[in-house]
This record gives sequence, structure tokens and C-alpha cells, in this order.
Amino acid sequence: MLEKLKGRNIRIVDTTLRDGEQTAGVVFSNLEKLRIAKMLDEIGVHQIEAGIPIMGGDEQEAVKQICRAGLKASIMGWNRPVIKDLEASLACGVDAVAISISTSDIHIEHKLRASREWVLEKMVEATRFAKKQGLYVSVNAEDASRSDMDFLITFGRAAKEAGADRLRYCDTVGVLDPFTTYENIERLIAEVGLPIEMHTHNDFGMATANALAGVLAGADWVGATVCGLGERAGNAALEEVVMALKHLFAVDLGFKTELFREIAEYVSHAAHRELPAWKPIVGSNMFAHESGIHADGALKNPKTYEAFQPEEVGLTRQIVIGKHSGTAALRAKFAEYGIALGKHEADLLLPEVRKAAVALKRPLFDKELMSIYEDMFGKRR
Repeated sequence: MLEKLKGRNIRIVDTTLRDGEQTAGVVFSNLEKLRIAKMLDEIGVHQIEAGIPIMGGDEQEAVKQICRAGLKASIMGWNRPVIKDLEASLACGVDAVAISISTSDIHIEHKLRASREWVLEKMVEATRFAKKQGLYVSVNAEDASRSDMDFLITFGRAAKEAGADRLRYCDTVGVLDPFTTYENIERLIAEVGLPIEMHTHNDFGMATANALAGVLAGADWVGATVCGLGERAGNAALEEVVMALKHLFAVDLGFKTELFREIAEYVSHAAHRELPAWKPIVGSNMFAHESGIHADGALKNPKTYEAFQPEEVGLTRQIVIGKHSGTAALRAKFAEYGIALGKHEADLLLPEVRKAAVALKRPLFDKELMSIYEDMFGKRR
């Protein structure tokens, strides 16, 4: 299966500033949007979906600032298949546009209140206009995962004929599984012949898995957001996609992954959202070991319980002392304090440490550990 990835040019389009900001209750200031764009560019993101220029006001100004920032990444504006939308994107100076329209019958009938023919007509008209302006065009099939496949193929072929550069396959309500994703993307590529971008949502917790399944099937682009920020349960997480490609699929995009924790913290703060300790890749618990067996293994050889080095994503290893700790971790922790804790002392100390951790319902702080140690051995030192 991984043979299919050899020689492939996989690229990332980050939509933190568009789909990420569409998270209910999230608003980025223009300064924050510019800062996030610069951080994404520094990390190595290939294309940044910077916002929706037709909104005007601060949104339009933020996109203009990002376009003027001299970034290496392509800058994309999101649009409906409406000429005025595209003119607003052009006025900002973007070099790429996403032209988005629904392709599922439920959306066409109930949201657009139109027909399949109308959808094709509007998409083709907008695509042709954008290409005449020299823009890179991604045609977005919104709700593609619930669309009739035959119509989706017709839609993709019409987009290709109109000059589109790629087709964004949107799992808008996150209903895909990796097996169905693989089958759908493989068929689309075979029958349409356009580069495919995966745009997956996380309603069933499979956004990253579905994005990767699409890549295995032949998709060359993955849409993602920092920490998986996005509407409802969010999108595929940038850091998860990049690290999975690198360590599970042997596809190194050359990203500065050591900056992942920094940008995760910044975006979380700007979005007023918690960065969970258990967040894959960038959560503080990724390299925190408390269980006696795990801590002992990690101390002997980190590879026993770590998939990659913490420094690779901007984190550090932590040996946490609590209810589940063992003597090996306890002795290692006291070595950090410059105290060579003997095996007999560790055996005596551990029950008291565990008792305190249960009473406090958390791991112990350094001062609490030292206090227990001094109470037990202070007179002997």
C-alpha cells in the first residue's frame, strides 16, 4: 500500500483562518490572523486559505495584509460561485481561489433550492472567470461524501473542462469512514482525472484517518487546521496529518515540526479554546509518563513508549510522580533534585507518595515530594 506514496508530491492547504475561524464563537483579530499566517508559512504549509474576502471589512483587510506579507505559501480566498465574490478575492491580491458549491441532493434541494443543472452552470461560469484572471482554482464539492457519485463525477469532469486545477472533496458533516473514503477517491481520480484535495470533518472522530485514506487512494492535497479547529467537531488536524505522513507513511513534507507546539498554543489562545493535555501530537501528556511500567521503560529507552522524540514537536519528556508511579521513576525524579535515592529509601517512600497522590487526586509537585522526603528522612540527612 505504501508503495503508492513513493514519488508523490503531497501538499497541505491550511484553513485555520477560514474553516477554523468558522468554529462557533471563534474570532481572530487581524493581528492574530496575520501572525498565524506567518507561523503557518514558517512551518512549511504550501497553501493558506486566508478567509472570505466578500465579507468585506476586517476580513477583507486581513486577507490583504496576508497577501502583502511576502509569504512563500500560496494565499487562497474562499468564494461562492459568484463573480462578485471572485472580484473581492482578486482585489485582495490572492493567487488562488476556492470556489465552493454543494453537490449533494439534500443541499441542492433544501439549502440552494435549485437543481443539479444550476449547480453545474454556476460552478463552470465562476471557474472560467477565475481562470481568465490567472488564478489557481480549487473547485469545492461541498457535502461530496453524501453526493450521488455519478453526479459528483459529472461535476468533477465539468470543473476540469472549465479549467479547474483541483477538486476539493468535502466530507462536510464528517460521515465517512476510511474504507469508503478510499473507494470514493480512487474512483474519482480514475474517472475525473483532476488532483483531489481531502477536506474532512471530525464528527465521528475520523477526520485525520479519512484524510490519510484519501491520500493512500491518490489525493495529492490535504486540507487541515491547527489542532483540528473547525465547525462542530472540527477538521483534520494539521499536526496529526503531517506527523502521520512522516512516521506512519514515510512521507516527510519537510515541515518545521518542532514549531507545532508553539503554533498550537498560539491558535488555542487566540481562539479562546483549551489545548487539551491529551491532544494527539501536541498535548502536554504526549510525553508524560506516570505508570511505573511505562516510566521505567521510557527511562531505559524512550522508544519503548514513545512513537517519536518530544523535541520533534516542541515538547519535552516528563516523568510524573503520582498514584501509579514506581520506584524507578521516583529515583529518577530525585536524581533531578541532586539526591541519590537508594532502593530501600525508594521502597519506603513510594507508599507515602501514592497515599498523598490519592488524597490530592493528582500527581505531586516537586515541593510536595521533597516535603514527604524530608518528613521521612530529614533527620538522617
